[in-house]
Amino acid sequence: MADRLWTNARLATMTGPALGIIEHAAIACEDGVITYAGPAGDAPPARETIDCAGRWITPGLIDCHTHLVYAGDRAHEFELRLAGASYEEIARAGGGIVSTMRATRAASEDELVAAALPRLDALLAEGVTTIEIKSGYGLDPGSEARLLRAARKLGAARDVSVTTTFLGAHALPPEYAGDPDGYIAQVCDVMLPAIAREGLADAVDAFCEGIGFTPAQTERVFAAAARHTLPVKLHAEQLSNLHGAALAARHKALSADHLEYLDDAGIAAMAAAGTVATLLPGAYYFTRETRLPPIAALRAAGVPIALATDSNPGTSPLTSLLLVLNMGATLFRLTVDEVLRAVTVNAARAIGRADAIGTLEPGKQCDLAIWNVQRPAELVYRFGFNPLHTRIRRGK
Repeated sequence: MADRLWTNARLATMTGPALGIIEHAAIACEDGVITYAGPAGDAPPARETIDCAGRWITPGLIDCHTHLVYAGDRAHEFELRLAGASYEEIARAGGGIVSTMRATRAASEDELVAAALPRLDALLAEGVTTIEIKSGYGLDPGSEARLLRAARKLGAARDVSVTTTFLGAHALPPEYAGDPDGYIAQVCDVMLPAIAREGLADAVDAFCEGIGFTPAQTERVFAAAARHTLPVKLHAEQLSNLHGAALAARHKALSADHLEYLDDAGIAAMAAAGTVATLLPGAYYFTRETRLPPIAALRAAGVPIALATDSNPGTSPLTSLLLVLNMGATLFRLTVDEVLRAVTVNAARAIGRADAIGTLEPGKQCDLAIWNVQRPAELVYRFGFNPLHTRIRRGK
């Protein structure tokens, strides 16, 4: 007998190549794990039964790329961009990531948690049950560890699964001005070993870009991650093509993210490695980028596509994954099936958790989003509208 059974439902299981729709369906769980997902007539008995009144159930949504923990804001930089300054010009003038670094270094762990909770709550209210949170706004050993501890505390403060990513190689801090190799040495030889010993990170990321770090420096970070048996991800090809995606693929990266300037060689490498393409339409929109990621080529090569908010203070101050669905369709020309898979099954792959979440099938964690919609396309079609009926995590 199952602990709990949701019946009179319609399921979008995300199994198979499309949405995996099952009409007149039910889903059961025991001890927080799905034990049945299929036709209602074959469902097992349960101690508690919930009538879903014909509502749709999808897997709980997954935001697989965020920078949710930071202090301060960058509204002034937004004004500068509206006046014509580029992201790169602002960064080189001491703004950008380094601006947030100053505010973040001055904040305590509890202050960082308090600042991030409203952002997290906005995402949970739209059906998010798992979120990835990166460091990268401390850029020194103590501050980077503090960011990751704060991210872990968010998972304890709210009923949500948090995966953490160490992004020490996000920008060059002022104390290492003119010495990026020296800073990368600190990331690899000081920060990463300490973070690994404390178990603070589930993955390692870097920003491979002209205003970030070179492919050679990124490779050093990836080699250090391998020494600590941590998987890697990469901010790649956002502003230019440094062939970071191909580098990431050579290291069997979970994902390469942004990708507006991705080329055919990078796509082929990602396809061969199974690296997920995580696209971030919020940053594309907010920075007024005009070059689209190569969607058709990614699709043709069979590269899995994920979508995420990239929630951050400078280039995507966004806390709505539902809006990302619409942006993925309207800005990037993705289909309804593609965008819904992009925040469930493919997002799970992008954080290395495809074995546990992202689909509705026996053996997976019972993370559900139950929706007041008539068809799944409504989740993509409407924006400024939240049709969530109930969010279920681990069966509760």
